[in-house]
Amino acid sequence: MSNLDRQATPSVCGGRGFVVAEPVRELLTPRRVQLGESTEVRRLLPNLGRRMVGAWAFVDHYGPDDIADEPGMQVPPHPHMGLQTVSWLHEGEVLHRDSLGSLQTVRPRELGLMTSGRAISHSEESPKSHARFLHGAQLWVALPDAHRHVDPHFEHHTALPTVTAPGLTATVILGELDGVTSPGRAYTPLVGADLALADGAEAGLPLDPDFEYAVLAMSGEAEVDGVPVLPGSMLYLGCGRTELPLRAASDAGLMLLGGEPFAEEIVMWWNFVGRSHDEISRAREDWVKGVRFGEVHGYAGARLSAPELPPGPLKPRGRTR
Repeated sequence: MSNLDRQATPSVCGGRGFVVAEPVRELLTPRRVQLGESTEVRRLLPNLGRRMVGAWAFVDHYGPDDIADEPGMQVPPHPHMGLQTVSWLHEGEVLHRDSLGSLQTVRPRELGLMTSGRAISHSEESPKSHARFLHGAQLWVALPDAHRHVDPHFEHHTALPTVTAPGLTATVILGELDGVTSPGRAYTPLVGADLALADGAEAGLPLDPDFEYAVLAMSGEAEVDGVPVLPGSMLYLGCGRTELPLRAASDAGLMLLGGEPFAEEIVMWWNFVGRSHDEISRAREDWVKGVRFGEVHGYAGARLSAPELPPGPLKPRGRTR
Protein backbone atom coordinates (compact mmCIF):
# COMPACT_ATOMS: atom_id res chain seq x y z
CA MET A 1 0.00 0.00 0.00
CA SER A 2 1.20 3.48 -0.77
CA ASN A 3 1.58 6.57 1.32
CA LEU A 4 -0.65 8.86 -0.77
CA ASP A 5 0.10 11.97 1.29
CA ARG A 6 0.87 14.74 -1.23
CA GLN A 7 2.59 16.71 1.53
CA ALA A 8 4.79 13.81 2.61
CA THR A 9 7.44 14.94 5.07
CA PRO A 10 10.80 13.17 5.38
CA SER A 11 11.42 11.77 8.85
CA VAL A 12 14.40 10.24 10.57
CA CYS A 13 13.46 7.01 12.34
CA GLY A 14 15.25 4.19 14.09
CA GLY A 15 18.25 4.42 16.38
CA ARG A 16 18.24 3.18 19.94
CA GLY A 17 17.79 6.70 21.31
CA PHE A 18 14.09 6.45 20.41
CA VAL A 19 13.53 3.17 22.29
CA VAL A 20 11.94 2.99 25.74
CA ALA A 21 14.01 0.40 27.62
CA GLU A 22 11.35 -0.44 30.21
CA PRO A 23 7.70 -1.51 30.17
CA VAL A 24 5.32 1.39 29.46
CA ARG A 25 1.69 1.88 28.41
CA GLU A 26 1.69 4.58 25.75
CA LEU A 27 -1.58 4.92 23.81
CA LEU A 28 -1.02 6.24 20.28
CA THR A 29 -3.68 8.32 18.53
CA PRO A 30 -4.09 7.64 14.80
CA ARG A 31 -4.03 10.21 12.02
CA ARG A 32 -6.80 9.82 9.43
CA VAL A 33 -5.59 9.67 5.82
CA GLN A 34 -7.69 9.32 2.66
CA LEU A 35 -6.52 6.45 0.44
CA GLY A 36 -8.16 6.75 -2.95
CA GLU A 37 -11.84 7.54 -3.37
CA SER A 38 -13.48 5.18 -0.89
CA THR A 39 -10.89 4.02 1.66
CA GLU A 40 -9.86 6.01 4.73
CA VAL A 41 -7.04 4.67 6.87
CA ARG A 42 -5.98 5.30 10.44
CA ARG A 43 -2.19 5.82 10.43
CA LEU A 44 -0.52 4.65 13.67
CA LEU A 45 3.13 4.64 12.55
CA PRO A 46 5.00 6.84 12.04
CA ASN A 47 3.43 8.83 14.86
CA LEU A 48 4.40 12.11 16.49
CA GLY A 49 5.10 10.20 19.69
CA ARG A 50 6.55 7.02 18.20
CA ARG A 51 8.47 6.38 14.95
CA MET A 52 9.13 2.62 14.93
CA VAL A 53 8.52 -0.59 16.89
CA GLY A 54 11.47 -2.84 16.23
CA ALA A 55 11.79 -2.85 12.43
CA TRP A 56 8.07 -2.05 12.00
CA ALA A 57 8.09 1.44 10.48
CA PHE A 58 4.59 2.02 9.08
CA VAL A 59 1.13 0.86 10.20
CA ASP A 60 -2.23 1.68 8.60
CA HIS A 61 -5.53 0.24 9.87
CA TYR A 62 -8.60 0.46 7.65
CA GLY A 63 -12.24 -0.61 7.88
CA PRO A 64 -14.46 -2.33 8.37
CA ASP A 65 -15.78 -0.41 5.35
CA ASP A 66 -19.01 -1.25 3.51
CA ILE A 67 -17.86 -1.22 -0.13
CA ALA A 68 -20.77 -3.16 -1.63
CA ASP A 69 -21.55 -0.27 -3.99
CA GLU A 70 -18.06 1.25 -4.00
CA PRO A 71 -14.86 0.46 -5.91
CA GLY A 72 -13.11 -0.27 -2.62
CA MET A 73 -9.35 -0.07 -2.42
CA GLN A 74 -7.79 1.49 -5.52
CA VAL A 75 -4.07 2.21 -5.12
CA PRO A 76 -2.34 2.89 -8.47
CA PRO A 77 1.15 1.60 -9.31
CA HIS A 78 3.75 3.20 -7.05
CA PRO A 79 7.37 2.51 -6.04
CA HIS A 80 9.04 1.08 -2.94
CA MET A 81 12.62 0.55 -1.84
CA GLY A 82 14.39 -0.52 1.36
CA LEU A 83 11.37 -2.15 3.01
CA GLN A 84 8.92 -5.03 3.12
CA THR A 85 5.15 -4.56 2.85
CA VAL A 86 2.87 -6.83 4.89
CA SER A 87 -0.77 -7.11 3.79
CA TRP A 88 -3.14 -8.52 6.42
CA LEU A 89 -6.91 -8.81 6.05
CA HIS A 90 -9.76 -9.65 8.41
CA GLU A 91 -12.42 -9.14 5.72
CA GLY A 92 -12.43 -8.68 1.95
CA GLU A 93 -9.85 -9.29 -0.75
CA VAL A 94 -7.00 -7.27 -2.25
CA LEU A 95 -5.54 -7.93 -5.69
CA HIS A 96 -1.76 -7.42 -5.77
CA ARG A 97 0.16 -6.71 -8.99
CA ASP A 98 3.85 -5.86 -9.16
CA SER A 99 6.66 -5.11 -11.60
CA LEU A 100 7.97 -8.66 -11.24
CA GLY A 101 4.79 -9.93 -12.89
CA SER A 102 3.15 -11.16 -9.68
CA LEU A 103 -0.65 -11.30 -9.75
CA GLN A 104 -2.20 -12.52 -6.50
CA THR A 105 -5.46 -12.08 -4.63
CA VAL A 106 -4.81 -11.88 -0.88
CA ARG A 107 -7.67 -13.03 1.34
CA PRO A 108 -8.37 -12.92 5.10
CA ARG A 109 -5.66 -14.46 7.31
CA GLU A 110 -3.30 -14.93 4.34
CA LEU A 111 0.11 -13.27 4.28
CA GLY A 112 0.99 -11.08 1.32
CA LEU A 113 4.65 -10.17 1.82
CA MET A 114 6.50 -8.02 -0.71
CA THR A 115 10.22 -7.39 -0.23
CA SER A 116 11.13 -4.31 -2.24
CA GLY A 117 14.88 -4.56 -1.73
CA ARG A 118 16.63 -2.21 -4.14
CA ALA A 119 13.45 -1.31 -6.09
CA ILE A 120 9.96 -2.54 -7.01
CA SER A 121 6.58 -1.09 -7.93
CA HIS A 122 3.11 -2.49 -7.32
CA SER A 123 -0.59 -1.72 -7.23
CA GLU A 124 -3.38 -2.86 -4.90
CA GLU A 125 -7.08 -2.92 -5.62
CA SER A 126 -10.32 -4.51 -4.59
CA PRO A 127 -11.36 -7.00 -7.31
CA LYS A 128 -14.26 -5.86 -9.49
CA SER A 129 -16.43 -8.51 -7.86
CA HIS A 130 -15.66 -8.16 -4.16
CA ALA A 131 -17.04 -8.89 -0.72
CA ARG A 132 -19.23 -6.29 0.97
CA PHE A 133 -16.75 -5.40 3.73
CA LEU A 134 -13.06 -4.49 3.64
CA HIS A 135 -11.08 -4.58 6.88
CA GLY A 136 -7.37 -4.98 7.42
CA ALA A 137 -3.95 -3.53 8.08
CA GLN A 138 -1.00 -2.61 5.92
CA LEU A 139 2.42 -2.56 7.52
CA TRP A 140 6.01 -1.87 6.47
CA VAL A 141 9.18 -3.43 7.84
CA ALA A 142 12.44 -1.53 7.38
CA LEU A 143 15.25 -3.62 5.91
CA PRO A 144 18.65 -3.49 7.64
CA ASP A 145 21.59 -2.12 5.69
CA ALA A 146 23.01 -5.59 4.95
CA HIS A 147 19.81 -6.62 3.12
CA ARG A 148 18.19 -3.45 1.82
CA HIS A 149 19.53 -3.95 -1.71
CA VAL A 150 18.37 -7.58 -2.09
CA ASP A 151 16.54 -8.68 -5.20
CA PRO A 152 12.84 -7.77 -4.93
CA HIS A 153 10.44 -10.67 -4.43
CA PHE A 154 6.84 -11.43 -3.45
CA GLU A 155 5.57 -14.18 -1.11
CA HIS A 156 2.03 -15.42 -0.55
CA HIS A 157 1.40 -17.80 2.37
CA THR A 158 -2.07 -19.24 2.92
CA ALA A 159 -1.17 -21.51 5.86
CA LEU A 160 0.41 -19.85 8.88
CA PRO A 161 1.37 -21.40 12.25
CA THR A 162 -0.48 -20.63 15.47
CA VAL A 163 0.10 -20.41 19.21
CA THR A 164 -2.96 -21.26 21.31
CA ALA A 165 -4.18 -20.87 24.89
CA PRO A 166 -7.70 -21.06 26.35
CA GLY A 167 -9.69 -18.35 24.57
CA LEU A 168 -6.70 -17.19 22.49
CA THR A 169 -5.39 -18.07 19.04
CA ALA A 170 -2.27 -16.24 17.90
CA THR A 171 -1.45 -16.57 14.19
CA VAL A 172 2.23 -15.87 13.55
CA ILE A 173 2.31 -13.61 10.51
CA LEU A 174 6.01 -12.78 10.44
CA GLY A 175 8.97 -13.66 12.63
CA GLU A 176 8.75 -15.82 15.75
CA LEU A 177 6.45 -16.10 18.77
CA ASP A 178 6.79 -18.63 21.60
CA GLY A 179 9.06 -20.86 19.49
CA VAL A 180 6.72 -20.81 16.45
CA THR A 181 8.07 -19.27 13.23
CA SER A 182 6.24 -17.83 10.21
CA PRO A 183 7.23 -19.07 6.74
CA GLY A 184 7.58 -15.45 5.59
CA ARG A 185 11.17 -14.31 5.28
CA ALA A 186 12.26 -11.81 7.93
CA TYR A 187 15.56 -9.94 7.92
CA THR A 188 15.68 -8.83 11.56
CA PRO A 189 14.53 -10.46 14.82
CA LEU A 190 10.87 -9.51 15.06
CA VAL A 191 7.30 -10.72 15.42
CA GLY A 192 3.97 -9.89 13.88
CA ALA A 193 0.98 -11.89 15.12
CA ASP A 194 -2.79 -11.77 14.77
CA LEU A 195 -4.51 -12.36 18.12
CA ALA A 196 -8.07 -13.67 18.19
CA LEU A 197 -9.61 -13.47 21.69
CA ALA A 198 -12.91 -15.07 22.67
CA ASP A 199 -15.44 -13.17 24.78
CA GLY A 200 -14.36 -13.33 28.42
CA ALA A 201 -10.91 -14.76 27.69
CA GLU A 202 -8.01 -13.95 29.99
CA ALA A 203 -4.56 -15.02 28.83
CA GLY A 204 -0.89 -14.24 29.18
CA LEU A 205 1.18 -14.17 25.99
CA PRO A 206 4.92 -14.92 26.37
CA LEU A 207 7.23 -12.12 25.20
CA ASP A 208 10.95 -11.60 24.64
CA PRO A 209 12.28 -9.01 27.13
CA ASP A 210 14.85 -7.81 24.55
CA PHE A 211 12.08 -6.81 22.10
CA GLU A 212 10.01 -3.65 22.13
CA TYR A 213 6.30 -4.21 21.49
CA ALA A 214 3.04 -2.56 20.51
CA VAL A 215 -0.52 -3.85 20.10
CA LEU A 216 -2.89 -2.65 17.38
CA ALA A 217 -6.60 -3.05 18.15
CA MET A 218 -8.52 -4.34 15.12
CA SER A 219 -11.98 -5.12 16.51
CA GLY A 220 -14.00 -5.80 19.65
CA GLU A 221 -13.37 -4.82 23.26
CA ALA A 222 -10.12 -5.84 24.92
CA GLU A 223 -7.67 -4.78 27.59
CA VAL A 224 -3.91 -5.04 27.08
CA ASP A 225 -1.98 -5.03 30.37
CA GLY A 226 -5.04 -3.44 31.97
CA VAL A 227 -5.43 -0.68 29.35
CA PRO A 228 -8.64 -0.65 27.25
CA VAL A 229 -7.77 -0.45 23.55
CA LEU A 230 -10.40 0.64 21.05
CA PRO A 231 -10.37 -0.49 17.41
CA GLY A 232 -8.01 1.67 15.38
CA SER A 233 -5.76 2.54 18.33
CA MET A 234 -2.30 1.25 19.20
CA LEU A 235 -0.71 0.72 22.62
CA TYR A 236 3.08 1.01 22.75
CA LEU A 237 4.54 -1.25 25.45
CA GLY A 238 8.29 -0.58 25.48
CA CYS A 239 10.84 -3.30 26.33
CA GLY A 240 11.58 -5.57 29.29
CA ARG A 241 8.42 -7.68 29.27
CA THR A 242 8.30 -11.45 29.61
CA GLU A 243 4.51 -11.76 29.43
CA LEU A 244 1.60 -9.70 28.15
CA PRO A 245 -1.74 -9.92 30.04
CA LEU A 246 -4.78 -9.87 27.77
CA ARG A 247 -8.49 -9.76 28.61
CA ALA A 248 -11.49 -9.63 26.28
CA ALA A 249 -14.92 -8.15 27.06
CA SER A 250 -16.19 -9.44 23.70
CA ASP A 251 -14.76 -11.37 20.79
CA ALA A 252 -11.78 -9.23 19.86
CA GLY A 253 -9.02 -9.01 17.28
CA LEU A 254 -5.59 -7.54 17.97
CA MET A 255 -2.22 -7.44 16.23
CA LEU A 256 0.99 -7.87 18.22
CA LEU A 257 4.01 -6.11 16.69
CA GLY A 258 7.47 -6.35 18.16
CA GLY A 259 11.12 -6.76 17.50
CA GLU A 260 14.68 -6.09 18.48
CA PRO A 261 15.08 -2.30 18.56
CA PHE A 262 16.25 -1.13 15.14
CA ALA A 263 19.72 0.24 15.77
CA GLU A 264 20.22 1.93 12.39
CA GLU A 265 18.95 5.43 11.74
CA ILE A 266 16.82 5.51 8.59
CA VAL A 267 15.26 8.21 6.45
CA MET A 268 11.66 7.52 5.43
CA TRP A 269 9.81 9.62 2.86
CA TRP A 270 6.75 8.82 0.77
CA ASN A 271 7.20 5.12 -0.16
CA PHE A 272 10.95 4.91 0.30
CA VAL A 273 13.22 3.89 3.16
CA GLY A 274 16.84 4.98 2.75
CA ARG A 275 19.77 6.32 4.72
CA SER A 276 20.17 9.88 3.40
CA HIS A 277 18.28 12.73 1.78
CA ASP A 278 20.35 12.30 -1.39
CA GLU A 279 19.43 8.62 -1.65
CA ILE A 280 15.73 9.43 -1.30
CA SER A 281 16.05 12.21 -3.88
CA ARG A 282 17.68 9.83 -6.39
CA ALA A 283 14.90 7.29 -5.87
CA ARG A 284 12.27 9.94 -6.53
CA GLU A 285 14.01 11.04 -9.73
CA ASP A 286 14.27 7.42 -10.91
CA TRP A 287 10.51 7.00 -10.44
CA VAL A 288 9.79 10.26 -12.28
CA LYS A 289 12.03 9.20 -15.16
CA GLY A 290 10.53 5.70 -15.32
CA VAL A 291 13.70 3.77 -14.57
CA ARG A 292 14.77 1.22 -11.95
CA PHE A 293 11.35 0.40 -10.45
CA GLY A 294 9.94 -1.52 -13.41
CA GLU A 295 6.39 -1.41 -14.71
CA VAL A 296 3.12 -2.82 -13.39
CA HIS A 297 0.98 -4.34 -16.13
CA GLY A 298 -2.78 -4.79 -16.01
CA TYR A 299 -3.84 -1.95 -13.69
CA ALA A 300 -6.63 0.14 -15.27
CA GLY A 301 -5.22 3.58 -14.65
CA ALA A 302 -2.14 5.75 -14.54
CA ARG A 303 0.69 5.18 -12.13
CA LEU A 304 1.05 7.41 -9.06
CA SER A 305 3.03 10.62 -9.48
CA ALA A 306 5.64 11.53 -6.89
CA PRO A 307 5.08 14.48 -4.58
CA GLU A 308 7.71 17.17 -4.28
CA LEU A 309 10.54 16.36 -1.90
CA PRO A 310 11.23 19.14 0.62
CA PRO A 311 14.82 20.42 0.54
CA GLY A 312 17.38 18.75 2.82
CA PRO A 313 19.43 18.12 4.76
CA LEU A 314 17.34 16.10 7.21
CA LYS A 315 17.87 16.43 10.93
CA PRO A 316 16.80 13.95 13.65
CA ARG A 317 13.67 15.09 15.45
CA GLY A 318 14.97 14.23 18.88
CA ARG A 319 14.28 11.51 21.40
CA THR A 320 10.87 10.55 22.67
CA ARG A 321 12.20 9.97 26.16
